[in-house]
Amino acid sequence: MVLGTVRIRLFGIDAPELSQSCSDIQGASWGCGAWSKAVLERLAQPGLSCAPKDIDRYGRTVAVCYDATGVDVNAEMVAAGAAYAYVKYAKDYVETEAYARAGGIGLWRAAVTPPAQYRADKRATQVASKPVQTHPEGCAIKGNISKSGKLYHLPGGRWYEGTRISPASGERWFCSEGDAQAAGWRRAQG
Repeated sequence: MVLGTVRIRLFGIDAPELSQSCSDIQGASWGCGAWSKAVLERLAQPGLSCAPKDIDRYGRTVAVCYDATGVDVNAEMVAAGAAYAYVKYAKDYVETEAYARAGGIGLWRAAVTPPAQYRADKRATQVASKPVQTHPEGCAIKGNISKSGKLYHLPGGRWYEGTRISPASGERWFCSEGDAQAAGWRRAQG
């Protein structure tokens, strides 16, 4: 969400993606992502304040937000079944999620793919649908330009398969790490 000019990611929770659909008890599709957004809009009334905890890799402020009466909006999202406790990053809302789950509230009344899994599946589909790039003989290191700068990716690395080289954008293939480093590129993490 955006508070003033600050983009905020709610700490400790993971809500369905806006485009995400879920299945209800009868197997019918429903827009659980849009529904989750509507729940947040209802909770995020005037007087909302947020306590920053971190900055994520996308530059968003990660925060716990409170309504005008001091109620934790992040917890309310989980209690309403509109978000999961994001245990990968925090355990703060695990108990709240257990109550929502036991009561069949919100997302827990249906068949829902957890948002993190939905995003991973979507990325995998996007990568699989892209044509395979072939590297020049003996030069399989990918030199990629991103907002993080000039990075090179080694075969088998975390981001290697999903990285596409665009020579028109100044990206290129390298035959060795030494070549990449000599050209001013740095090794990608992962």
